[in-house]
Amino acid sequence: LSHLVELRQRLVRAAVAVLIIFLVLTPFMKEIFDLLSKPMMAALPAGSKLLATGVITPFMVPLKVTLFSAFLIALPYVLWQAWAFVAPGLYRHEKRLATPLLVSAIVLFYVGCAFAYFLVMPVVFGFLTATVPEGVAMMTDISHYLDFVLVLFLAFGLCFQVPVAVVILVILGVATPASLVRSRPYVIVGAFVVGAVLTPPDVLSQVMLAVPMCLLYEIGILAARAITRDREARAARPG
Repeated sequence: LSHLVELRQRLVRAAVAVLIIFLVLTPFMKEIFDLLSKPMMAALPAGSKLLATGVITPFMVPLKVTLFSAFLIALPYVLWQAWAFVAPGLYRHEKRLATPLLVSAIVLFYVGCAFAYFLVMPVVFGFLTATVPEGVAMMTDISHYLDFVLVLFLAFGLCFQVPVAVVILVILGVATPASLVRSRPYVIVGAFVVGAVLTPPDVLSQVMLAVPMCLLYEIGILAARAITRDREARAARPG
């Protein structure tokens, strides 16, 4: 029962943190949405605008964007609350490995979102606007735009977790550095399949997702080798 009470307290603290940041950002809802829509607006012809087909859409979509932004900002604190709940049940060496993994996961998620915003979205929207047939005006509804952008953010944020996933597999004993090297060709094919599924059907955007995933996989292998060497050195140490 005490664990359930602590879990509730941790969840409440995380929710309150998101709520506080959301309230602070609320006066800037318009500016936050304008920032999110900037890659799309840059790709559209001059004078073009996004559409809001619903009655409350002009209010609800910026509100959702602001809430998502608040969650991204509060993400380190939210994960720290989860870590504080789990940490007392871990051994010392598990804590020593879990802390850098947690920090790496947060940083890589942010890097994935930034990669999607600054590099992928301009390419994707440039491709989409370039394929519009003659005589057709591209006017995207802002709710559909938000859904598309959130999928891109989450897809790249999660795909950039590849090194963390590789290290966890090695720590759990599911894989070894040697087996990871043998699996490299399958991972490369899988990365391009994921890129084809999660991005529009142009080669450039698919490559922009697949190539970083392959590079991150190699980084994960290097980290796994370092962890394996450290584990073997501690096992060979007398006492």
